[in-house]
Amino acid sequence: MEFDKKILSFLKPDLVDKILQESSIKEFPKGTEILREQQYVKVLPLVASGLVKVYSRFDEKELLLYYIEPAQSCVMTFYAALKNTPSKVFATTEEDSKIILIPVQLLPNWLKEYPDFNELFFNQYNLRYSELLDTISQLLLDKMDKRLYDYLKKKLELINSISIKMSHNQIANELGTAREVITRVLKKLESDGKIIQKSGEIRIIADW
Repeated sequence: MEFDKKILSFLKPDLVDKILQESSIKEFPKGTEILREQQYVKVLPLVASGLVKVYSRFDEKELLLYYIEPAQSCVMTFYAALKNTPSKVFATTEEDSKIILIPVQLLPNWLKEYPDFNELFFNQYNLRYSELLDTISQLLLDKMDKRLYDYLKKKLELINSISIKMSHNQIANELGTAREVITRVLKKLESDGKIIQKSGEIRIIADW
């Protein structure tokens, strides 16, 4: 499978060659579950293209944790792989994705041999921690209309699109709230001239 090494340009060339030599690269269609809760991790994903959603489930409801973008990996999977413990999260492709699958048995030695491999995951931990603080700030300080607007804006940036097609129930799951709340707040955002909804699609038409 053809692969553009530029996506790994933040790593040193010898490590890039090692990753490509020892790993497999697979393409996954949108909506593919690539990791389940309680599954033991055999490979560490490194996204080359596309988008992966990482989430938990509580009482049959999904709770979005974060998205894995190109040149990023999954810190939850990384931890489970190193400790040989079952995964605590689910991971599903949000777009057609190309993913590098690194065998987890290679991680201990690579972490010792390649300092920039360590840096990759330190950066991921820092990124997810910053996102967690932002989420807590939103929950404490922002009203639901601002929180929903920011969510839609971020989602559009991630998929590089001007509109998004998601059910109110899907959005509610990712934001950890009820569908009725999302429906009501979307109507408010529309009446405020921030968004438009048409044929099941949502588009942002004004800044906050």
